[in-house]
Amino acid sequence: MKKDAVFIFSDEQLEYSFSDSHPFNQKRILLTLDLLKKSGAIQDTDIISPRMATDDELLLAHDAKFIDIVKKAGRGEICEDVGSIYGIGTEDTPIFPNMHEASAILVGGTLTAVDEVMEGRSKYALNLGGGLHHGFRGRASGFCVYNDSSVAIKYMQEKYGARVLYIDTDAHHGDGVQWSFYDDPTVCTLSIHETGRYLFPGTGNITERGNGTGYGTSFNFPIDAFTEDESFLSIYRTAMREVTAFFKPDVILTQNGADAHYFDPLTHLYGTMDIFKEIPRVAREIAEQYCEGRWIAVGGGGYDIWRVVPRAWAHIWLAMKKDPVPLGRLPEDWLTMWQQQSPVPLIPTWDDPNPLYEPIPRKDEINEKNAQMLSRALHIIRNEQVTK
Repeated sequence: MKKDAVFIFSDEQLEYSFSDSHPFNQKRILLTLDLLKKSGAIQDTDIISPRMATDDELLLAHDAKFIDIVKKAGRGEICEDVGSIYGIGTEDTPIFPNMHEASAILVGGTLTAVDEVMEGRSKYALNLGGGLHHGFRGRASGFCVYNDSSVAIKYMQEKYGARVLYIDTDAHHGDGVQWSFYDDPTVCTLSIHETGRYLFPGTGNITERGNGTGYGTSFNFPIDAFTEDESFLSIYRTAMREVTAFFKPDVILTQNGADAHYFDPLTHLYGTMDIFKEIPRVAREIAEQYCEGRWIAVGGGGYDIWRVVPRAWAHIWLAMKKDPVPLGRLPEDWLTMWQQQSPVPLIPTWDDPNPLYEPIPRKDEINEKNAQMLSRALHIIRNEQVTK
């Protein structure tokens, strides 16, 4: 019997760990899963263990030399000076023991999710351990060693002949995935992110539209710093509907970074939980309309692991299960358990406090600037429709 959704998880995913003080902390997966369990929203039968990606699968998106360097780094066989040439051993992406194995499990989790959906065992699949969208063919970057989404997209192309729409709502531009398929007309990448004028990786301008036969299949929506819910969601809804209607994918892969929230320490956006309620519900609707429901979701950024990420990521699963948007307080046993470890007071409710922050003086100016950006970014689609 086909399931509505599967949740990919094992404790091995928590071994992707740079250090106790590093902002990328996989405990957020455990916090999210525990929130779902204590809310009664997930059962053990919904959870599937990830497999480890093979070297041949990693080679779909990475160079053999890079894979070999990652293996040696994880065994302590190279120094940081050598590793830094390949993006590891840096402040962002330090070397840690068994780096290859921990990274390959995250990739394998996304491939497990792909097979569950593409082979018809489940309508949707969620791998919160994935979403490492900054990894390049021969270089790690921005907390990301291997790029699970790039591997998964290539895997879907080769194994299933799929036409893939990749949607990235992380506050940081999904550069690694974009450049992997920049000249490929059968993959469309859509990234809504904080403008690179202020934030790593500094790419994702609206003029990055693809190359060669892939021109017109890369869409970037760089929003201004201090963007709030209304503007973000207006861009998201419009971009999702127009790009999907234009590209007509067979399957949708969404990267669900939770770092557009006001509390996130690494970004400058003013999102609230309202964004994260709607992102997955629109994705599900679009998948139902264009892809017979085929939707795979992965995690991504999100660095306030206590107050933001568990609530934000729980909404992805709730959307997949078509559960109503929860209201009121979080489960008391979840709050009691995790407040003991949290360095900050937990938000005790599914919604954020209102108001969450002081009014933004430039709100109208920011909204207008974002609206103009949206129009320019979608011009290639709208112009084509006019000329047909």
